Amino acid sequence: MERRKVQVTGGSTFTISIPKEWARENGVSAGDEIEFYPDEDSLLMMPVREEGTQRGSLDVSDLAGENLRRAVMTMYVSGFDVLELEADRITSDQRRVIREATQGLVGLEVLEETSTRVVIRDLLDSSELSIHNAVQRMRLISLSMLEDAMTALADDDDDIARDVIARDDDVDRLWFVVSRIFRGTLRSPQAAQEVGLPRSTCFDYHSSARQLERIADHAAKIAGLSMELGAVPEPIVDALADLEADAEDIVDTAMEALFADDSGEATDLANSARESIPRIDEHTREIDDLLREQDPRVAQNLGLVVDSLSRSADYGGNIAETALQNAAPSPSP
Repeated sequence: MERRKVQVTGGSTFTISIPKEWARENGVSAGDEIEFYPDEDSLLMMPVREEGTQRGSLDVSDLAGENLRRAVMTMYVSGFDVLELEADRITSDQRRVIREATQGLVGLEVLEETSTRVVIRDLLDSSELSIHNAVQRMRLISLSMLEDAMTALADDDDDIARDVIARDDDVDRLWFVVSRIFRGTLRSPQAAQEVGLPRSTCFDYHSSARQLERIADHAAKIAGLSMELGAVPEPIVDALADLEADAEDIVDTAMEALFADDSGEATDLANSARESIPRIDEHTREIDDLLREQDPRVAQNLGLVVDSLSRSADYGGNIAETALQNAAPSPSP
């Protein structure tokens, strides 16, 4: 760490020298321009760079299936505008996986395909993407999935169950968008400025989006189990509905706390969400008693439904904890 003294020149201009070693390492010399980015109580500085397309190349010769799909998604989240996938020969199976991965990500489109190369480009302007809106959308979809999954279970409706499972892909797409925006704010203060939110807030949004993505996964799991279970006894359906309502309320209250502008309101809402979690444990014990009277296979599947609802409530508790940390006073520098 180095310290430099602020000086005043011309009676009104504040000046400070920059370390020579840093300037040399970053190619800064006399006459060059430096960009400054306010970040809450800090001021970030970086050399002026020519804006250009971020290109990433990857040899996919040894990649297939899930590994190839994850590689495409990782490059997307890392912030590349153009993804160049190359091999001595790209197989038809690899092309299929690449197309599926591309369709699962917001803004990507295959621009070029040859026997040895596939080029994918992000056609969206990342500066126009809103991390706040993406997380809000994840909240709405994941909670509606949870509610509809329970409807599918109660009504033995496979069509609703399949729709819930399909919507999990929508949440995944938004999750990758949030991850891409968040990593961009870590990499570049300019990206953070374009987002219009402090990087600490982006971190909280990213952490909470992860919890919402997991809730959507559990909703899809419940939907899948509902198609295996068939008709469920009404007392168990009612008990599960109460459990789902409480879990949904915890998540919804926690998200309200995360988005609250007033720190006092955020703290009250977050504490309310956290204090509701013990009620979830009471529900699960009551349902466990009901399940003892069921066929072992049915009881096992219904136990998995209970577990998914309980975990969803816990994820809401995690969001509430994030909201509490966000609302807490920041220590003085």
